Amino acid sequence: MIHYHGSPLSGPGLGKEKFYAGRHALVSYAYKGDLAIVAESCQSFIFDNGAFTAWKQGKPLDIPSYVAWVADWCKHPGFDWALVPDVIDGDEDANDRLLADWPAQLPGVPVWHMHESFERLERLVNTYKTVALGSSGEYSSPNSKVWWVRMAAALDAVCDSSGRPPCRLHGLRMLNPAVFSKMPLSSADSTNATVNAGSKDRFGIYLPVTAAARANVIADRVEAWQSAPVWGGLGVQAFEEEYKILEKL
Repeated sequence: MIHYHGSPLSGPGLGKEKFYAGRHALVSYAYKGDLAIVAESCQSFIFDNGAFTAWKQGKPLDIPSYVAWVADWCKHPGFDWALVPDVIDGDEDANDRLLADWPAQLPGVPVWHMHESFERLERLVNTYKTVALGSSGEYSSPNSKVWWVRMAAALDAVCDSSGRPPCRLHGLRMLNPAVFSKMPLSSADSTNATVNAGSKDRFGIYLPVTAAARANVIADRVEAWQSAPVWGGLGVQAFEEEYKILEKL
């Protein structure tokens, strides 16, 4: 599994290169500040379209500029793929239109939003090499009880009898061992390491000196875990007991 750490790294810039060296990163169209360091230091990187940030700010996403940005960077040897623009909490037709408009020559990954139908999820996983799973609507909080019940049903719907999905799955905001260790994800991302590096309270008396050093500690802990090789096929009833365990992680 690939662990993509969302950028930029919070706190002073000292040691950023050391944090990113050899890791994998996600760069948002809304926050490009660390892109040069990421491109130089990381094993690989992906692009987020910044739709969530634009939505929170009440602004439309500048799709032509985003497409041009992806086209400019997609030939970099470390570039993996970019998220296709999507409508946050939008309907399926709107998101399908954005998929249809995406240039075929660019490595784009569609997003299935958890409030959308399983029919759309099945269509995407049987069409694309990689599909991103996005938490949305009432399922906007990964690792919550309602989120797990919905995700369990989604994986039950698309995985085969051996518990394997038909394509590579990427978990958006799912770089939490309590989440990805239970799912057959090929990759996941979050800003856990880069955002929480600015907080000193979580480290106790043994405090790493710089934000980059603190981010390293968090990232190392996350990367010690891997995703599940197959989906266990837990039904909703069984998930009630499973969730009690997950809550404690």
